[in-house]
Amino acid sequence: MKDETGHGLIEVLNPRGQPPPIKGIPIAPRLDTLAGKTVYIIDIRFPGTEVLFDEIQKWFAAKMPEVKTVVRQKKGDYFADDPELWAEIKKNGHAAIIGVGH
Repeated sequence: MKDETGHGLIEVLNPRGQPPPIKGIPIAPRLDTLAGKTVYIIDIRFPGTEVLFDEIQKWFAAKMPEVKTVVRQKKGDYFADDPELWAEIKKNGHAAIIGVGH
């Protein structure tokens, strides 16, 4: 197919594809206290995170010994889902710290 000047036409596709609709999820309500609670500290396997999260666990032990901390490393890389871990946190935990450490 040619345009009015005689040049060929090309078809351009949108490289973004069709993004899924975004569904807002409200944040969890804030706990009144962490005393007697279990806080999961989740290493998402980003390089260097374990060093920071070990320090966070030590801080809780020294400053808030009434808080139980559980350090877990997420399965797979930091983009992968880990439904088993999320179920464990939901069943046994009251809060979670999830992130990267640098």
